[in-house]
Amino acid sequence: MIRIVIAEDQRMLLGALGSLLNLEEDMEVVGQASDGEEALHLVKTLKPDVCVMDIEMPGKSGLEVAEELKVMGSKVIILTTFARTGYFQRALKAGVRGYLLKDSPSEELASSIRSVMAGKRIYAPELMDDVYSEENPLTEREMEVLEMVADGRNTKEISSKLSITTGTVRNYISTILDKLDVTNRIEAITHLKEKGWFK
Repeated sequence: MIRIVIAEDQRMLLGALGSLLNLEEDMEVVGQASDGEEALHLVKTLKPDVCVMDIEMPGKSGLEVAEELKVMGSKVIILTTFARTGYFQRALKAGVRGYLLKDSPSEELASSIRSVMAGKRIYAPELMDDVYSEENPLTEREMEVLEMVADGRNTKEISSKLSITTGTVRNYISTILDKLDVTNRIEAITHLKEKGWFK
């Protein structure tokens, strides 16, 4: 029997997924969580074979939970509406065994769980195309600067925090806007969020 924990913040979907998987003869849903913290607690307590998890949840995101569970060697399948390259790349780094989109046929989830249990990795095909075609063009330092901008810090605060001049900060921001082909900081932040490149 494959023991499963599901984490999904939309309660109706959480219940539906649980019912669906419990219909499978070789599967049993042993726990259901509606946020990341609860999911982490359930996996540590119940030690399921697989954790099926959404990405955007209150408390901790599915990716943050997956990163913590990697250390424990738990098998994680991400089930999300977001086909974002950055999310997918981060999921791969976190050792996620499956990354499926919610608009996939329902029977695909059960067969993917069985495949993951058999040692395979299952990723939505449209993500595989994207991951090779698009990577974050920003350097780590540029990401650091933009994340501080997103946190509401001004040029002076960023220069003080990073021990660089305000002129250097402005150069970084100018380079970021050029690389992302946007006209202002807000557009840059929005663009990175849409791609899933923000941590």
